Amino acid sequence: MREVHVLLKNRGKIDPKNAQEYAENGGFEALRKALSMSGAEIIEEVKKSGLRGRGGAGFPTYRKMEFTAGAADPVRYIVCNADEGEPGTNKDRILLSTDPCAIFEGMAIAGLAVGAHVGYIYLRAEYTYIFPVMQAALLHAESLGYLGKNMMGSGYDFEIKFRSGAGAYVCGEETALFESIEGKRGEPRFRPPCPSIHGLFGKPTMLNNVETLANLAPIIKNGAEWYRTLGTEGSPGTKLFTVCGNVVRRGVFEFPMGVNLKDIIYEVCGGIQDGHKLLGVQTGGTSGAIINADQIDMTLDIDSVSASGGRLGCGTILVIDDRNCIVDIVLNNLDFFRGESCGKCTPCREGGQQLYNLVNRIATGHGAIQDLEKIDELAETMRLTALCGLGHSTAVPVQTSIQNFRGAYLKHIDRDYCPVCSEGGGIYR
Repeated sequence: MREVHVLLKNRGKIDPKNAQEYAENGGFEALRKALSMSGAEIIEEVKKSGLRGRGGAGFPTYRKMEFTAGAADPVRYIVCNADEGEPGTNKDRILLSTDPCAIFEGMAIAGLAVGAHVGYIYLRAEYTYIFPVMQAALLHAESLGYLGKNMMGSGYDFEIKFRSGAGAYVCGEETALFESIEGKRGEPRFRPPCPSIHGLFGKPTMLNNVETLANLAPIIKNGAEWYRTLGTEGSPGTKLFTVCGNVVRRGVFEFPMGVNLKDIIYEVCGGIQDGHKLLGVQTGGTSGAIINADQIDMTLDIDSVSASGGRLGCGTILVIDDRNCIVDIVLNNLDFFRGESCGKCTPCREGGQQLYNLVNRIATGHGAIQDLEKIDELAETMRLTALCGLGHSTAVPVQTSIQNFRGAYLKHIDRDYCPVCSEGGGIYR
């Protein structure tokens, strides 16, 4: 099964710091075309393309454009979420480090669509090695007249600025990200108002992740009809997938939406390491659903994965073999989430800790069957009442793991032998 490279077409083929090489390979042609279009025409083309967000819930990109463009305040911003804090996710760093001008071009096109003249890239704190590459590429593009003041002699100015986080996972949430850029503690805001009305610095703001913005130039350059030849009816285009865990070949791959998960694991990634058996797969990163080996014959598009109880999200695929224990993996997930909660809302601050305590009790052989009911009730409460996606997502791996691996939890409750969670002789720690 061969990849289809739309976003990764320049990986390893150009010097990422050289904007002229990017231009010689078709770069900035979409921006030149967009400069001859009205904002409404750009939005209409994105609407026809069916592009949906590539970082979370799959919200239609044109809707964010429409909301921001229609705001009363004339001062507007474009924000690129390059925080990529989801454990196991590597796709955005590939785009940022190998083809940064594609992100700049997408931001500029979005700026033209909504009438913004300033854009911010919020870069993950750990990506210090990427910042010099991006900075050099931006300065070179501005010096050649492709970006910045009077882009390509059009009279339109679009300035791009960089901001770095301090390593907080919660700043992947858009309003917490705004707070961080503004120099405040990274905590989510209460909504409404929504960011397209009251976003960064209180101004209308369109925020998208790296991969979503990288799709704008190919759409404008080649047209919405071309874009819809890729992917599915409800999820057009390609998707970047980060495959990690117990497979022979790990990495970041690009396929049209609707690719089969089983094919990725066995055809693209060479199957499970060292002849072991597949135990399960977690899709969408640490906050995604955990499915068992019998459920992997599924298409990977936004709607299909959502219908299965999970989310496609950032496209991370964690492959888990029989050397692991699902209860232990969920406990590890919960340990991450309880540490990353900002503490602003009670459901996440207290619920995350209590979920960890309950699963830890089961993992160590001290749980009871009633604990499974408590876990489900608490997780559902967090999903419905937490202030932001961190609290909502904490529930997903717990609930889906109990649904799909109930036997593993019952073994721990009954103190049956588990090679991962037991010490010699089957005695739980």
